[in-house]
Amino acid sequence: MPSRRQALVLAMASATTAGSALWPGSAHALPARALAFPRDHGSHPELRTEWWYITGHAQTGSRSWGFQVTFFRSRVDAAQGIQSAFAAKQLLFAHAALTDLQGRKLHHDQRIARAGFGVAQASEADTAIRLQDWSLVRSDSTSGQGARYATRIQGEHFGLQLQFDATQPVLLQGREGLSRKGPESTQASYYYSQPQLAVDGTIVLDGKQMAIDPGSGRAWMDHEWSEALMHPEARGWDWIGMNLLDGSALTAFRLRRADGSGLWAGGSFRAPGQAAARIFDAAEVAFTPEREWSSPHSGARYPVQWRVQTPVGVFVVRSLLDDQELDSSGSTGAIYWEGLSELVRDGKVVGKGYLEMTGYAKALKL
Repeated sequence: MPSRRQALVLAMASATTAGSALWPGSAHALPARALAFPRDHGSHPELRTEWWYITGHAQTGSRSWGFQVTFFRSRVDAAQGIQSAFAAKQLLFAHAALTDLQGRKLHHDQRIARAGFGVAQASEADTAIRLQDWSLVRSDSTSGQGARYATRIQGEHFGLQLQFDATQPVLLQGREGLSRKGPESTQASYYYSQPQLAVDGTIVLDGKQMAIDPGSGRAWMDHEWSEALMHPEARGWDWIGMNLLDGSALTAFRLRRADGSGLWAGGSFRAPGQAAARIFDAAEVAFTPEREWSSPHSGARYPVQWRVQTPVGVFVVRSLLDDQELDSSGSTGAIYWEGLSELVRDGKVVGKGYLEMTGYAKALKL
């Protein structure tokens, strides 16, 4: 008999298979609509795929850190008609990582559980997700921008007890929150970001607790949910979310085919003090690799330095630690690169954030 973890992984595989087999017949174009908060901060179990994603950086004394916390929800299509409280109709996953720049090492951990039974849950009313002993919760704050996120993560060797306060309003990606992810109208997601989050709290590594220096950190939060996110030709994507030193926020992404050619692209830029973002069309964004790193773990080759062309300028994105590959075979099954990077323009560092690259070790399945 399979273990409980194996059973959940098999259920995830069933969900992926069902989603692939039903595309595009059961997929439908998401309707344009005004996102309503706080409701849309919460879970959307009627759609197949959803994630809440926070990345950032901070200082503790002389040490510099990057961190990533992601909670995923996946609807298991094959289980929807089963009349049993034990049916795994919704699965929750979580990834967490800590980049130790001084120690030149990435620490990461993961969780997986079916929703329910007090073990895992994602509220539909607001961001309030719990997966075993990990959590992410949003509340109203006194910052004037209406949001504070708090996360508690306890991994095998590291822990994160962090708070993130909004300093800017919500940034609606795409067209008023509906973001195209491919050439067909069915490939789209509801998507918003909260850039320039102020960071506070503590980082724990091997039992040592370290307080984040006040004002030293910035974070980025993405919330995205969809029915059919990726085109069948898409092998993976390259994505950046960058907090600029002047208060601006830059997003750029592209989806790739197996031969490395671009299938779709997009992004946004918002200057400080602005409520609306400049949304990029697919033809306005280009990613050109400038340096690659070969993973000793998976054998995959990742471009860890990029030239990214956008309507608001040309930037260089370069990793601050090459070995930031994550193996999530024990939860989502993906092997991908996600790590702290800096943003350079005209030879000067103008920002910092995260670069994410999927589909290099193997094709990504959602």
